[in-house]
Amino acid sequence: MPARILIIEDQLTNLELMNYLLHVHGYALLTARDGHEGIEIASREKPDLIICDIQMPLMDGYEVARSLNGAAECSRVPLVAVTALAMVGDRDRILSAGFNGYIAKPITPQTFVEEVEAFLRPEQRSHKRIETSVSHGEHGSPEAPDVEAASGGHRGTILLVDNSPGNLELFRSILEPSGYRTTSATSGREALSLARRERPDLILSDVNMPDGSGPELVEALKADAELCSIPVCLTSNSTPQEAMHTFNLSSRVRFLRRPFDVSVVLSEVEACLRARLDARGEQNKQNIVP
Repeated sequence: MPARILIIEDQLTNLELMNYLLHVHGYALLTARDGHEGIEIASREKPDLIICDIQMPLMDGYEVARSLNGAAECSRVPLVAVTALAMVGDRDRILSAGFNGYIAKPITPQTFVEEVEAFLRPEQRSHKRIETSVSHGEHGSPEAPDVEAASGGHRGTILLVDNSPGNLELFRSILEPSGYRTTSATSGREALSLARRERPDLILSDVNMPDGSGPELVEALKADAELCSIPVCLTSNSTPQEAMHTFNLSSRVRFLRRPFDVSVVLSEVEACLRARLDARGEQNKQNIVP
């Protein structure tokens, strides 16, 4: 039976990415946003493996490791550090603190699950592997959208716009296994230039970015006759109502709110692409001369 894994990570983007990668491979996940919460969950739930960030406020990973190793119910649970530390002696300090090993940040989505599985017994490892699509199986992983989003039977190209590399990687990890091609930009200004060159089928853009925010990108696309038909879905920590009020946006603008639910992301992408196909169909009908 696949292992139950606890992830202790204060950065939401990193937590979402690790949670997603392990979830779609069939693992049961527990999550905590700080060391105190992580210790409480570990003591109560007794997971098979604990992944813990080193650099966290309030209680860092070293303190978490000392506490867990001193607790009888957790002392035998493998503990893996996830860290961006790269100074001489960091490896020895991590191991001497009680960690069984570590995985370097930024994590590599293509190898992360295998790196985690190295700390599990063979019978605890999942044999589920993600190929070209994500199925809705018995472990509850999301189903790939059933939509032919672009001509030629392809699902379509999605332009990801975010100044956070972690957010971009998270969306790639969700969308590419489901058959979408992705391209990316780190600002609204860069996205506009890329959209003119590549004409994506959908744009997923963060709201808050330097050098051209998401709402500014929406307005620029509307003003361009060649780009105005490209649907845009904005991502935000706020509710859609809060974001619309803050940025004075139309109620027709679509939103995805963090933390992201994978099935919601895929459903929203499908809905946006279907709406564009429907709009194209109506336009083609209007262009037909009797």
